[in-house]
Order: sequence, then structure tokens, then C-alpha cells
Amino acid sequence: MPQIVFAEQTYTLAVVADEAARGAAGLAALGATGGIVALLLRNDVAFVAVSDAVRLAGAATLPLNWHLKAPDISFILEDSGAVFLIAHMDLWIAVENELPDDLKKKLTVLLLPTPDAIVAAYSVPPEHMISCDSGRLWSSMVMEQNPIAVPSKKRPYPLIYTSGTTGRPKGVQRLGTAQPARVAYDAFFDSHAQTLLATPLYHAAAHRFLDGTLKSGGSVILPARFDAEGMLRDIETYGVTTSFVVPAMFQRLLRLSEDVKQRFDVSSLRHVVVAGAPCAPELKAAMIDWWGPVIYEYYGSTELGAVTFASSEDAMARPGTVGRAVATARVAVLDETGSPCPRGEIGEIYGRRDDLPDFTYLNRAEARAEAGSGDLVTMGDVGFIDADGYLFLSDRKTDMIISNGVNIYPAQIEAAILAHPEVADCAVFGIPDDLAGESVAAIIQPVAGCRLDAQELTAFLKSKIANYMVPRHIEERLSFPRDEAGKVKKRELRARYWEDVKRTI
Repeated sequence: MPQIVFAEQTYTLAVVADEAARGAAGLAALGATGGIVALLLRNDVAFVAVSDAVRLAGAATLPLNWHLKAPDISFILEDSGAVFLIAHMDLWIAVENELPDDLKKKLTVLLLPTPDAIVAAYSVPPEHMISCDSGRLWSSMVMEQNPIAVPSKKRPYPLIYTSGTTGRPKGVQRLGTAQPARVAYDAFFDSHAQTLLATPLYHAAAHRFLDGTLKSGGSVILPARFDAEGMLRDIETYGVTTSFVVPAMFQRLLRLSEDVKQRFDVSSLRHVVVAGAPCAPELKAAMIDWWGPVIYEYYGSTELGAVTFASSEDAMARPGTVGRAVATARVAVLDETGSPCPRGEIGEIYGRRDDLPDFTYLNRAEARAEAGSGDLVTMGDVGFIDADGYLFLSDRKTDMIISNGVNIYPAQIEAAILAHPEVADCAVFGIPDDLAGESVAAIIQPVAGCRLDAQELTAFLKSKIANYMVPRHIEERLSFPRDEAGKVKKRELRARYWEDVKRTI
């Protein structure tokens, strides 16, 4: 029987569906239909019920990255026009006092108690667990409602915000309803799927795995937080067949002792899909050696969907490939004039899924136009296609850093650093990290006569940007290499960190 397991507690889909139907009635009564409902929720069974309630009410979900600080959350809420926010209590308390008063006056806030498992997993501070009077309890609204009589026929696609090159996130808005073909990982969703999701559900891919599994009649296992040994235990306990992971999770799994690795039975696994950051060939080979030929990888994005797909056999035969174009996709490598590059020649990667409706960036039509070449779209990655049609990633045209599967753009971090009164200039870029793929590094030029303290600067930045954006490596320099226009040669600064690494992203 299909079910959802959260923190070792089992919920039937009927129970979740009833909560969703009652929640939809409440949201519709509040006027949410046709609007956008933001979700500030960690992985929890409530995420499923709330997401379904929003869809049944005919509104679009806006899953927020709960690692973000108040200024970024405020920007996304204002930019999207969302006037409804459904949040775990502790996450709301952490940002409430820092949100602008005019924004809070427009918001209808519905709160859910933070589950004990999440409190323990994230060491939620006691002051973030106090009673809150600034929002209505979701459970109270649900109990007051009968299930929605006529669910809305409009089922808007979720509005997913991705980081932008300007340092501000961009909302990816589908111009229609997506009905993906059963290609790439969508072919793995069926009534036999036991899908384990330890990646945050605000990510587009994790959201897709959740939705695809449940719509196909499968079951979903949601740990409160990723833990390497805990993942092995869940695989054995629940007979997990399917999972979506980022490369850093493979790193943590491989660092377990041999005794722990051999303690658990993982033979139920059929499809483990890795994406979100480049996965080193050696890392993938080690996981295939351990788990067998069940590892898959794709290349894509929130905007593109999965445009290529690679099996374990592909990975072993062509180390480094992210696969060939799926049946419904077109992938091209173009030169600076927009012409196709010959096979094996490096250029900018473009793609398109013909079974997905087009998209725009909410309120940023110009950014959407800049990402296109004809009807193809680029994320700024550079690579080549070999003679047999397999795509390989080589570099990244933009400054984007991918750490633990999260897109990080330096512009926002640089703006925060430059707000420090003793910083004259700075450069932020990604450097190799065996665990995270890349970590954030900052080269700082202090104001003349000042000496910066790295710990003090780190504390300063933690008050302004999400913790995962705060540089792990901080270095001081009295001057920067610059081009004729005075622009910092960031690639030159970055290069020395990658000299002894067999990859450039």
C-alpha cells in the first residue's frame, strides 16, 4: 500500500489526502486560488499535504530555500507577489522580525509546529520553538473545513526560484502545464517504487521525485535530515528502490567505515540518480563498485529539465559523460557565433525538452531572452559532444559555484563582503572540495591600513547571507590582477587552486 514515511512514522496516502482536501478548502476560502503560496518548510510529511492542498486550491506553490536569510526571503516574496506563506514555526520565528513591516502586513501566515525529529536533527534553538501569535495554525484551519467540494481544474506548475548571475534569485515560471514523457528518471516512477528523499524538497529535482513517485502509486521515505549511515539503514528497512542524491552524499557514504558499509543490505536498490553538481568519474565508479550498476546521472536544470541521461554502463565505458540526449530532448554545443561545434570541440551547451512547456523568468523577460539561442536554452556550461553523441562537461562560462548541489552566485556574496567598512575590494569564486564538489573562496583586499580578521568577517557575513554562501576559505591580498578595463581577473585568481585537480568544475 502506498505510504509516506517521515522520521520512522508511517502515514497512509488517504490521511494525507484528507488533510490536503481540507487545507485546499481553507486556502480557497482565504482567496488563494489563482495566486502563489510560499512554503517555508523542511522535509516533512506536512510538505506533501500542504503542497497538494495548494494545487487543489488552484494556486502555485513557491518552495523557499529555508537556508536563506530574511533579506533574500523578503526579496522572493515581494518579487513573486506571494501573499500567503505556510511555514514551520521555527523557520518563521527566525526571520519574522527581520522582514519589512509592509511585507508582513500583506502576508497571510499559516504555521505548523516543527516536528521533534527536525528539532533534534537540526538542533533548533529553544527560542525558535516558542509560541507565535503572528500567524494562524495550519491545523486549526484544516480542522474547521470540510474537504474541498470542487477542486480547481487549474493546476499551476510550481514556481521555483534559482540563483541568478546578478546575485538575485530568478523565478522559473512554466508557460503551461508540464506533462513530462516517461524518459530519463521519470521512467523509474511506478507503483513498486520505494523512493528515499534526503535532499531538500525545495529543489526542483527532489520535488519532481516526490510528485512522480506518489502520482504513480509508489511510496516515499523522508528522513528528517541526511545522514550517511541512516540512509543505509533506511534502504534496508524500507526496501528502497529509488533515490535522488547529490555528489556530496556519495562522498559521505564512501567515507563510512567498511564495517558500517557491509552492515546493511542495499540489494533492493534499482535506480539512484545523482545530479545537482558534476559527479567526479572516480566517485561514481566507487559507488557502482559498491552498489552495482544502479547509478544514473543526468544533465539539466530547473529551466531545462533533464536533457541527457547516463546509465552506470555509460559511466564506466565513457568516464565523465553525463549521457546522451533523452528521446524528447535536443542538445547542442554552439560556438560564440551560435553555430554548432564539430564533434569533440568545446563550446557552450544548449538544450531543450520538447515535452515541457517553455518558461520565462518571472518579471525578467530580458534574462530569459539572454539565455536562448533560437528555441534552445543555456545555463552557461561549457563542454563537448563526442562522436557517439555523449555529452561531457568541461567548464562553466559563468561564475556560478555549485556546492553540495546548490547553485551559488558570487555577486551576492561579494556585495555582502563589500558592505564591511574595512573591505576595499573582493573576489569570490569556487575552489575544489572533495566533499561538496566546490566550496566558496573569497580573496579580500582590505582598506589601506586595515587588517581583516577572518573570524570577524565570517560572523559579519552570517548576519547577511545564508550560511552555505559564507566563504570557507578567506585570503587577504593587497592588490588584484586586473584587465585593461580595471575588472578583476577572477579566472586568474581561481586557476591556481585547480592546478592539481583533474577537473575544472
